[in-house]
Amino acid sequence: MPSTITCDLAIVGGGLAGSLIALALAKKRPGLDVRIIESAGTIGGNHIWSFFAADVSAEDRWIVAPLISHGWTAYDVAFPAHARTFRMGYYSIESSRLDQVIRTELPEKALLMRRKVLAAGPRAVVLADGDRIEARGVIDARGPGDLGLLDLGWQKFVGREYRLSEPHDDPRPMVMDATVPQSDGYRFVYCLPFAATRMFVEDTYYSDSPELDVAALRDRSDAYVAARGWQVERVAHEEAGVLPVVMGGDFEAYWQSGGNKTAKAGMRAGLFHPTTGYSLPDAVRTAALIAEADDLSGKGLHDLTHGFARRLWKRRGFYRMLDTMLFKAAEPDERYRILERFYRLDPRLIGRFYAGRSTMLDKLRVLTGKPPVPLGRAVAAIRGK
Repeated sequence: MPSTITCDLAIVGGGLAGSLIALALAKKRPGLDVRIIESAGTIGGNHIWSFFAADVSAEDRWIVAPLISHGWTAYDVAFPAHARTFRMGYYSIESSRLDQVIRTELPEKALLMRRKVLAAGPRAVVLADGDRIEARGVIDARGPGDLGLLDLGWQKFVGREYRLSEPHDDPRPMVMDATVPQSDGYRFVYCLPFAATRMFVEDTYYSDSPELDVAALRDRSDAYVAARGWQVERVAHEEAGVLPVVMGGDFEAYWQSGGNKTAKAGMRAGLFHPTTGYSLPDAVRTAALIAEADDLSGKGLHDLTHGFARRLWKRRGFYRMLDTMLFKAAEPDERYRILERFYRLDPRLIGRFYAGRSTMLDKLRVLTGKPPVPLGRAVAAIRGK
């Protein structure tokens, strides 16, 4: 017989955004009855999330601190004409760690795993097995809405963790190695040294197309590892993904495509950096916002999350303009020059850029000087011609 489950808050989707909300509430409001509804058997899926120290403000670090699997005090970038080390913190979270912390911090009844959702509204969730969840409020964090309502480029990748038979000699992450041959837009390789004999390598592209040739990117990662002289014992982990890079679109239509009048978080709310597609900084901010909210009703949560996402969309027009220049003014195999120039700027400016908190002076500095794309094409791209 179908049953009805009642609770204070139902979170649809056990990815990063939904999990951070649940953890923040467990810490700040432990008496709240929160349920996470997840279609898979684990929390967080099969992912590695990384972030710069500046991405998370000091007052919100308590939310992510227990989740960090790896941390470094510096990272590198490399381009054909420029290489640099940044003395700034960089961190990674493995989904297995997120799953472990969620299961430790939340009561067993809070996790409704392997449950498919048919519909979610402001105060109720209907499951495929006939069960129904009734809550004071519902937050939908299942993933993106209708991306066809946005004008997009794409960041796509295949990441592989290599277990090595001999230690590597890289002490720091290589956040962007663009010395590799350019292909399918702007290509770079991203490396995380998890341990002396563990190296995560991700082959990444800023591409005009979302199509992902996993086999080809695997081969290129393997070739990169071989060229570095790393002796591979086995591949322990692999993930692949395609992230939206936003040049424009209709925010309100996108919001409603994910469910009208229902609170949202993460990609479904449009809460991700327009240029990188990364959602972790916004997910932390959303979790902190909800943990302090007085009104956790369906309407209250909708108004809170919608207002937050709409404000960020309006503030981030600068990033969407830069994305337009990257994708529509620069030739695909010349896009690396834009990033090469960017990484010559002040490290604090770069940190604020990735955190989505660029100041007016930052924006002027990014646009000052000779652009690495033809000026006429840049102006035409911005005007939409």
